[in-house]
Amino acid sequence: MDRAKTIITNVCRMLLAVVCIFSGYVKAIDPLGTQYKIEDYLGALHLEGAVPHWLTLTASVALAATEFTIGMLLLFAIRRRQTSRVTLVFMAVMTAVTLWLAVANPIDDCGCFGDAIHLSNIQTLLKNVVLLAAAIVVWRWSLRMKRFISKTNQWIVTNYTMLFILATALWCIYNLPLFDFRPYHIGADLRKGMEIPEGAKQPQFKTTFIMEKDGETREFALEDYPDSTWTFIDAKTIQTEKGYEPPIHDFSIVETSSGNDITDSIMGSRSYTFLLIAPYLEHADDICFGDINRIHEYALSHHYGFYCLTASTAKGISHWTDITGAEYPFCTTDGTTLKTMIRSNPGLMLLKDGKVIRKWSHNYLPKAEEFTADATANGKQLPLAQLAIGKLPQSTVATKITKILTWFVLPLVLLTLADRTWAWSRWIRIGKKRRKKEKQAENSEEEAK
Repeated sequence: MDRAKTIITNVCRMLLAVVCIFSGYVKAIDPLGTQYKIEDYLGALHLEGAVPHWLTLTASVALAATEFTIGMLLLFAIRRRQTSRVTLVFMAVMTAVTLWLAVANPIDDCGCFGDAIHLSNIQTLLKNVVLLAAAIVVWRWSLRMKRFISKTNQWIVTNYTMLFILATALWCIYNLPLFDFRPYHIGADLRKGMEIPEGAKQPQFKTTFIMEKDGETREFALEDYPDSTWTFIDAKTIQTEKGYEPPIHDFSIVETSSGNDITDSIMGSRSYTFLLIAPYLEHADDICFGDINRIHEYALSHHYGFYCLTASTAKGISHWTDITGAEYPFCTTDGTTLKTMIRSNPGLMLLKDGKVIRKWSHNYLPKAEEFTADATANGKQLPLAQLAIGKLPQSTVATKITKILTWFVLPLVLLTLADRTWAWSRWIRIGKKRRKKEKQAENSEEEAK
């Protein structure tokens, strides 16, 4: 029975650890995305605007760091009693939140796995119920969790974990997410993302007609439409079943000056197009306006398109133009779409033939020297086709994963191996001393006899 309890406890512990580590990490690499989701929750509670942006961003980082750290503490069985209690409280709160989501359905996606995995509210509730049950088991038999590292070295794992996850979150705020799970990632073909495959499931609708006869009002379905003795009053159509929704939808680019929709012309252009993306210019960082204007001048000199996409009003656009001296055209696009396109306000995206070639945060806009090839141009600006920034980056997902394994996982593995080796050698030394004392005691008894 004790062995079964130990096995069950450690299975539950590993399940919780893996889920918390993954969930915390995907939140940490996209803190702004988590912030937007927190603001969606506040909007559902009619508290939009009541909490400042800096506080929701802080909450985003804190949530990611807490979840990731809990996962690592469970994985290494560090401070088993305290960790199991914190895990139980955390899962109880999360389950209560997802119960509310499942019942009230205020938002479509809880955001527990960021943009990496999307779950319905019912699926999220079921997932959290299972994790809550696992947390109860771990809390009940916390001391049955097997340690991977000795008590004396646990502080190293704890501090290194918190340092790593906080540094990751802060870097992704300053730059862009390390991994982009959205349909606007580098290398994505935006036109394909808008397509609906042939034979895809279509949405289903039901129309009912409100009719009146002799003072009686009734609703009729289309197949039960009554005879001409009934008088038509009204009709209503509701969607009964969702159909296929392409990854990129509700995406349009409308020039503010003319009101023309130029989405197709930008997506179909075989040349390069710079898109300066600023969901709301009122909150955009204007310290980089000099770099933006320089890139706009470069685009003009090489006949590339350059547009600023925003959801701001005419007043916001006018204010931005006054403080930055912007001369590029402005276009209107849905604010949520812009937040999804790039996690920076403003951010810069480079397109060619409908494909995303590059993305830059306003903190990492391309420098003047990146528009030249010093070996051949002697400082002269060259077309993008001849420059590294005009091509897809060489860094791959595998390269990024390798770096994470090198900088975070490998040191912990080496620490664990060293710790276990030391513990094993210490156990051997203690055993030798014990056997030596036992032998000396036996010899003493023999001499006494």
